[in-house]
Amino acid sequence: MSSSRKDHLGASRSEPLPVIIVGNGPSGICLSYLLSGYTPYVKPDAVHPHPLLQRKLTEAPGVSILDQDLDHLSEGLEGRCQSPVALLFDALLRPDTDFGGNMESVLTWKHQAEHALPHLVLGRNLPGGAWHSIEGSMVTLSQGQWMGLPDLEVKDWLQKKRRGLRNSRATAGDIAHYYRDYVVKKGLGHNFVSGAVVTAVEWRTPDPSPLFQVSGFLTRDQGRQPFSLWARNVVLATGTFDSPARLGVPGEALPFVHHELSALEAATRVGAVTPASDPVLIIGAGLSAADAVLFARHYNLPVIHAFRRAVDDPGLVFNQLPKMLYPEYHKVHQMMREQSILSPSPYEGYRSLPGHRLLLFKEDCQAVFQDLEGVEKVFGISLVLVLIGSHPDLSFLPRAGADFAVDPDQPLSAKRNPIDVDPFTYQSTRQEGLYAVGPLAGDNFVRFAQGGALAVAGSLLRKETRKPP
Repeated sequence: MSSSRKDHLGASRSEPLPVIIVGNGPSGICLSYLLSGYTPYVKPDAVHPHPLLQRKLTEAPGVSILDQDLDHLSEGLEGRCQSPVALLFDALLRPDTDFGGNMESVLTWKHQAEHALPHLVLGRNLPGGAWHSIEGSMVTLSQGQWMGLPDLEVKDWLQKKRRGLRNSRATAGDIAHYYRDYVVKKGLGHNFVSGAVVTAVEWRTPDPSPLFQVSGFLTRDQGRQPFSLWARNVVLATGTFDSPARLGVPGEALPFVHHELSALEAATRVGAVTPASDPVLIIGAGLSAADAVLFARHYNLPVIHAFRRAVDDPGLVFNQLPKMLYPEYHKVHQMMREQSILSPSPYEGYRSLPGHRLLLFKEDCQAVFQDLEGVEKVFGISLVLVLIGSHPDLSFLPRAGADFAVDPDQPLSAKRNPIDVDPFTYQSTRQEGLYAVGPLAGDNFVRFAQGGALAVAGSLLRKETRKPP
């Protein structure tokens, strides 16, 4: 981070910033790109394979996508997402990807500095956000090409790094590096402040529009450096990985119980768990738990894998993934199905506990479960990973952001109760000037989160720099 950024974070500003983005993951990076004067236009000779969208794209030749009616352009599109603008931007960037094609984007990008909107992107980690916290060798759930941001395809970036996709997917380490590199290559670095922890976002509503105060601290070698900034608009782009979900059982705070895969990585690295140790207990039936099983198996660590749902539950994520694309996850699913604690195991060192509910952890490294018949079982373990999902950490907002959720009476949840936003601007329906993108707005995949950035950028640019076309 440049010294000038340090200075105006630590000092008060007489003039508020137009925009502050809280969160520096893929959504925040994409929005920064769009707010930095990079403007999408349809290539003059491009023909989109979707006939209705192609007809609409020819109605305003030479007009940037940001200046067009996103509601009109997205009408009639269907796909793997509920957001119309997310489907639109994805269709423009990857026209036929859902049909197995690799047609080039119909967009071309022009850098128009006069359209740039001053902004800051505040993030706890390096640009890329939570991707820097994921074990680097893990393979992404989405295809590698779907992890890319505008005007720099992942496959092209990997080729220059002499890397490649694995079964059409990339490693988490490569993607984290890609996002950092993207910020550098696109000249966005001066907008980003790493090590910035936001502790409060407050606002007042003078005429004619609200004003936000964003407070927090920078983590530095010499300690914490407080900052307080004013902005006319705030965009929430924090994702959902800040606050791991907890079981709420006795003993969950004991030192051998963890909620992040990194704890197993660290214990393996220092030899605290070995193939000769008591089993590692992994709790959960999602992909994070499967990643932990794969990691433990790679290092020959004994595993007990416990989960409450039935293996054949259609809602289980493994039952929704194509086997050809995700063979390693289906291997874990097969092990979950076949390697019950009660049956002999061809997979030495792995046992599953389907339909088991954890009752408590004991200080002497024991876990007490109850099976479907109500029978209690006790297992000695070396380390526990509770991997049952995560929640967004919006503790810097009143009531942790629940007031802005679709159902304000329930906790905010990316999958079940996201922030209620206008579908074509992503502005909160309850607070002018407050926006949300990515998982907070219900767009849980990088591929579709970029549409939210497009909607926000269009809204902010119209509001701050020019009148609607």
